[in-house]
This record gives sequence, C-alpha cells and structure tokens, in this order.
Amino acid sequence: MYTKQHTIQKSVTVTGVGIHTGEQATMTFVPAPPNHGYKFQRVDLEGQPTVDADVDNVVDLSRGTTIEQDGAKIYTVEHTLAALVGLQIDNCLIQMTGPEPPIMDGSSIKFVEALMEAGLEEQPALRNFFEVPEGVFYKEEDRKVEIAALPLDDYRVTVMVDYNSPVLGSQHATLNDIEEFATEIASCRTFCFLHEVEMLRKANLIKGGNFSNAIVVVDQVISESELAELAKLFDLPSVEVKEEGILNNVELRFTNEPARHKLLDVIGDLALVGRPIKAQILAARPGHAANVAFGRKLKKLMLKSERNNVPEYNPKAPSLYDVNDLNNLLPHRYPFKLVDKVTELTDTFVVGIKNVTVNEEFFNGHFPGNPVMPGVLQVEAMAQTGGVLVMNTVDNPQEYWSYFIGIDDCKFRRMVVPGDTLIMKCELMAPIRRGIAKMKGQAFVGDKLVCEATMTASLVKKEVAE
Repeated sequence: MYTKQHTIQKSVTVTGVGIHTGEQATMTFVPAPPNHGYKFQRVDLEGQPTVDADVDNVVDLSRGTTIEQDGAKIYTVEHTLAALVGLQIDNCLIQMTGPEPPIMDGSSIKFVEALMEAGLEEQPALRNFFEVPEGVFYKEEDRKVEIAALPLDDYRVTVMVDYNSPVLGSQHATLNDIEEFATEIASCRTFCFLHEVEMLRKANLIKGGNFSNAIVVVDQVISESELAELAKLFDLPSVEVKEEGILNNVELRFTNEPARHKLLDVIGDLALVGRPIKAQILAARPGHAANVAFGRKLKKLMLKSERNNVPEYNPKAPSLYDVNDLNNLLPHRYPFKLVDKVTELTDTFVVGIKNVTVNEEFFNGHFPGNPVMPGVLQVEAMAQTGGVLVMNTVDNPQEYWSYFIGIDDCKFRRMVVPGDTLIMKCELMAPIRRGIAKMKGQAFVGDKLVCEATMTASLVKKEVAE
C-alpha cells in the first residue's frame, strides 16, 4: 500500500447513462490537493454545490448508495468510489453534469481505465490511515448478514454470498492485495435476478438498465411469451436464456463474478468512512444498507480513536532509547532535559515519556505551594520528543541540530502536577522536505489529553549552524 497521498495528474472524463435515473451524465475526475478526500460536484446546478463522500451524507439505499448535501444529490456512488480506492487515489474532485455517475458496463473498469490514463501523482503528505484497533462486528439476524473488521496492517476484503439460487449457489471472493483490484475486481458487473426486474421497474429504478450494463440471472422457468415481453421492455429484437441461467447470452468474466462485484460494492461503500482503512474485512451476504450501517460503525470508532489517540505505555517494557541514549542524541541537559525515554519510534511518529516529580527545578518558582508544570515546558518536552523523530531521518544525527522554529494551534487541556507521567506523541503531518518537519504533538496523562500543538522543526547541519 502507498504511504503517501496520491491524486491524478490531469482531468479525465467519462460519459454515459445512469442505471437508475436513466439520465445522461458526464463525469470528470479532477486532481485535488492533499487532504481533500473525495468530493462530488454538481456543476449542472446553481452554485455548483459539492457533496462530501461521507457516510453521514447517505440518504437512500434503494439498489445503490445515494448521498446528498446542501440540496445536491448523487446517486449510485459506490462504483466510482471503488475505482478510486482500488487505485489508492486519496484526493479527487468528481464533477457531474447530472445526478448519477454513468453506469458504463455495470462495473468500475471504465473508471479505472480513465484514471490510469490520467496517471497518478504522488503528493507531499502521508496517508491518514484508519487502523482498526479492535474487532468490529455487525449483524442482521433476519437477513443473515454479518460483517466484521479485524486489526491488520493492510487492507484485505473477503465476501461470501448465498442467494439460495441453483444458478448462483454459494460464492466467495477475496482481495488480499489492493494493488490487484484493477485486474481481479474492477471489471465485475452489477447483477440482479429476473424476478426483480419488474419490481425494480415499478419502483422507478433501473431506467438506464439493459443487458450491456448488468447481468440478469434467470432463477425461474420462463416462457417464450415472457421472453418476448422482456425483449419489448428492453427494446430488443429478441431475448434468450443460456443454459447456465444468464439472460441474453451474457458471458461471465469470472465464475464468481457476482461475489466479486459484491466485494467491489463493499470497497466503494466503505470509502464513505472518509479515510483509507487498514483492516481485514469479512462480509457474509452484504448489501448497500448493511455496508453503510457498518461504515457508520467504523466511522464512530474512528472519531473516538481520533479523540482518544492515546499511545499505550507499559512502564515494564524496555525502552528504545533510555536517558543515556538520549544524551547522545539530543543536546539538552539539566534543567532543560525533559524526556526520560522513548518507547516507540517509526518513520512517521515517536512516543516519549516524561516522569514529573516534585523535585523539578521549575516547581520552586512556578505556583509555589500549588505546583503546576508550566505549559511552555510541556510544549518543550513534546518538541524534544519530536526532535528524536527528526534526528532518526538522517544517517549521522550527531552531525545535526534540531531547532524548534514554529508552533501553531497550541492548547492546554489539563494541569500537569507532580506524580504525573507525560506520554508524548509526535507524528509527521507531511514528509520532511529540505530539513523542515511539521508535526502534530500531543501529550497525555493516563488517557487524558493535557496538551496539543502543531510544531515545526528545522534540521540543520552543525557546521552550517556554526
């Protein structure tokens, strides 16, 4: 999986009819800046309103996923979003001249081909993954639907379908590597059963549906007169049924194409969570309503995790850097040495620990009789922790100084007093460029956020600084 965000290099357009509205529409994929996400724009409406691809904007699930915001509605977004997720494109504006993306051939492949023609562009920002921290489960007893997300440092999806049909039987499909989406999943088309066609028509749906953009499964005995009626309904000279029960001689692209398409729908619907996901997704008999309900559950957990982004600290576990290691890495000394040890360190974040004791020198003059750790020193402790992260990006850290050069959006949430243990996490907000690092810093006591700030550091070689 990509670690940096991506958009497309240029705009690219597809045109066709919407499967449910039957309206002709042109859809243009437009490059977007980092952290933009997916947004649809109705350029045919006054003011050209945008609709965020967000699970909270879902308003209808009648045989597809419909979103709406500020009076602008977009029908059947799942195939479009699946193409973007499948190609690991993070930021894109999707401009529409109508209410529904073109159905094309009923899959995502035409969107994938258009996006690949536009080309992908790496952006100077890290992907903001939602890493599922624990098992998340969803069940609908009446329809025997079950969906689960399990912790995994990757994105994998497995789907099982069972329609109690002699034609389809039980099928399953798995995507173990998102990079295989374009070849293994994207071309798999939407489908319905013949007995559903009349019902869907009466519900004012599938106005743009035909045998070139959907698979129709024949699950009942059908007479010649009924075939003639179907031909009339779809404005065709004749309609036939193949032995395997697929209407009008349509060849399946995979023996389990229906299951693969359901997997495609799961990926598209879960894009509405709002961030790229790291998890193992297991779905039995999924549908759009269940996918969206599960997506809402994931988003709720994601928002809770964002609010309580507390690093785990086990005081019994060995440290990565102890106080002696930090003496060799950082220039700070008493009384300004404010990090006791580092417990976690990756390419993108670091966790440091500061044990606050009553013997700290600053307690002599800061609120005597009511010892409170100065907020500026909390920020300094976070900055020193961030300095470890920045130093870790160069081969010879002893040859560099890490200077704290900027602070924004600083907030002090709670008082820090003797006996507290500060758990500090600094995370890169974008890759380091030209020695400049921008980090999100947070400090916790237990599970409570006590301080946070956006900090900027500069990495300077010592001979240059001197």
